Amino acid sequence: MALKIELKPGERFILGSSVITNGDHRTRLFISGEAPILREKDILTKETADTPAKRVYLVVQLMYLDQDSGPHQNIYFDLVKDILEAAPSTFPIIDRINNRILTGSLYHALKEARALIDYEQELIGHVQSGDGSLPENEPDRRQPAGSGSDPVDEGGR
Repeated sequence: MALKIELKPGERFILGSSVITNGDHRTRLFISGEAPILREKDILTKETADTPAKRVYLVVQLMYLDQDSGPHQNIYFDLVKDILEAAPSTFPIIDRINNRILTGSLYHALKEARALIDYEQELIGHVQSGDGSLPENEPDRRQPAGSGSDPVDEGGR
């Protein structure tokens, strides 16, 4: 089954190692294959990765786009160690990211890394509001679903 992507005028996305930019009109594409795909809204750059969770997301993004976690593992584990020391309540999310990476489900690891960014923003919001306590609802402690290595799982396809 092909992945359907609808693009706004001028919107970009990454397909494999290529950046594709839409022209002046709304476009609908149907893409079949195994290449990693990321929409512009899901792409972080070195400049926009300005928090610890965003840096984790950036490294997982590189793993996904390269389809190989090996070259990025040391940086990833250093970042995760720092986050866990600063905010132990992030453990359930980090655990899900780790499980997705280990099973080769890098697209889903990226989705879990987005949840880490959201949780980080929640923690920062509590600190900025003067409420030093953790949020009432800790991050979702559910167990990771599925084995993650099914090609249909990757890229939302």
